[in-house]
Amino acid sequence: MVITPFSNSDTVWKPIPGTSQELALDTRCHHTLYTGARGPGKTETQLMRFRRRVGVGYGEFWRGIIFDLEYKNLDDLITKSKRIFRKFDDGAIFLESASSLKWKWPTGEELLFRAAEGEDDYWAYHGHEYPYIGFNELTKYSDPGFYNAIQSTNRSSYRPEHYPITIDGDAYKQTGQILLVDRHHRNATPHLLPPIPLEVFSTCNPYGVGHGWVKKQFIDPAPYGTVVRRQFEVLDPQTKETTTVTKTQVAIFGSYVENPYLDATYIATLHANKNANQKKAWLTGSWDIVAGGAFDDLWDANRQVVPRFVVPRGWRLDRSFDWGSSHPFSVGWWAESNGEEAIIIWNGERYSFCPAAGSLVQIFEWYGAKEDSYNEGLKMSATNVAIGVREREASLLDNGWIHSQIWPGPADNQIRDVRESDVETIESKMQKQGIAWTQSDKSAGSRKNGFELFRERLEMASKGEGPAIYFMENCRASIASIPVLQRDKDKLDDVDTKTEDHIWDMVRYRVLKGAKRLATNVKFSMPT
Repeated sequence: MVITPFSNSDTVWKPIPGTSQELALDTRCHHTLYTGARGPGKTETQLMRFRRRVGVGYGEFWRGIIFDLEYKNLDDLITKSKRIFRKFDDGAIFLESASSLKWKWPTGEELLFRAAEGEDDYWAYHGHEYPYIGFNELTKYSDPGFYNAIQSTNRSSYRPEHYPITIDGDAYKQTGQILLVDRHHRNATPHLLPPIPLEVFSTCNPYGVGHGWVKKQFIDPAPYGTVVRRQFEVLDPQTKETTTVTKTQVAIFGSYVENPYLDATYIATLHANKNANQKKAWLTGSWDIVAGGAFDDLWDANRQVVPRFVVPRGWRLDRSFDWGSSHPFSVGWWAESNGEEAIIIWNGERYSFCPAAGSLVQIFEWYGAKEDSYNEGLKMSATNVAIGVREREASLLDNGWIHSQIWPGPADNQIRDVRESDVETIESKMQKQGIAWTQSDKSAGSRKNGFELFRERLEMASKGEGPAIYFMENCRASIASIPVLQRDKDKLDDVDTKTEDHIWDMVRYRVLKGAKRLATNVKFSMPT
């Protein structure tokens, strides 16, 4: 007997042959991200990814839920589900009330639609059981907090041996469902379905507030279509023995080019988009864009990111610091120009780089974040962080990138907090290792001032005049983080503090320190 996982779906909907829809519908991974340009049919695929296991015998154990940031954003998803699911004519009903908002089949399966704004909303689902979890437009979420927390509900208590399919005439019955089979198998032995697979299926385009973390989690680890495997040693509750579990994820790329049901007018609308980054994201599905909102209109890597060079002796060197333990810490080393020319050697050519006096160049960085995680720190002691700072500064000197000492710069003022009278502050522990800091500007209005001053410096770098700001290409964490920072939706002159903003704070402290310095015009000549 063959039980197709698509039941009778081929008569209602089937993926466009030879396209990303076919791949995304059956990736057989725990986590799937279906992304790319607009228009390949991601929403329909997400719905059918759940629907394919309706009617195969799992009954009430096959339960799914699809999330979006707000209920109003679920309207299109629900409309498309009605358009597809009602064609099956299998007795499924859609419960419209706000408390229900779900599909329910006579055989027990359910698909819920819910809104969740952030990690705190997880507690409404604590203890639930959803073998299938979907996210509609995952990049709407500013951080992965809710996405990660809800994984604890991605489970199933179904055990095949407890629910065998029994023979009844020309059909097998299981959990109240009837599965039609070949008449020649009417005397076959009871059949067990495979265990219910656990699936998290997300859709999104590049761009949006969550662009950075989604890219880091799904796009950066491997090319499209390549399965990423992570192994975990765990205690199996059933066997009471240690076993190795492999969790898998994959990103699938789709494009409007694959969809013959779209017309040229829709594509022309995408081409007419005046937002260059959004246009690139929606037309080509490129993740290599600046998307965030705080600085994306001013960030230009061709002007603000420079090749690494030896810092001229007359430039002043210092550092800035944002403390973190459970969250990441960020150390940035800065060179402040005095108007003296620097020489850049790039691809065997010599370039003259002469930014205006007072311009800032981040020459090195240390981002204390846990690898393959979001907003999680290394939990290093203040002493070990100070030792690491000292060792990195010695390395910069030894390798000839700088020629003079590095002066103390502004640090997060919480390093001076006295929590207990007999416990040393973070600052004093670092001072014992020879690493000192100055106070950062946290006066009233300093966040807004830092925001505007940084934007001014970015603009100066683009124009090639005035006290600008630059980042050496080896400062990869800063270059990756800053362009995708999102504005606070309630305070438009500030960065959203719910995002991973530790690098930004470190940069802001240094920008505020140099706010009153004067500068002359920048000069940047390229070889002809």
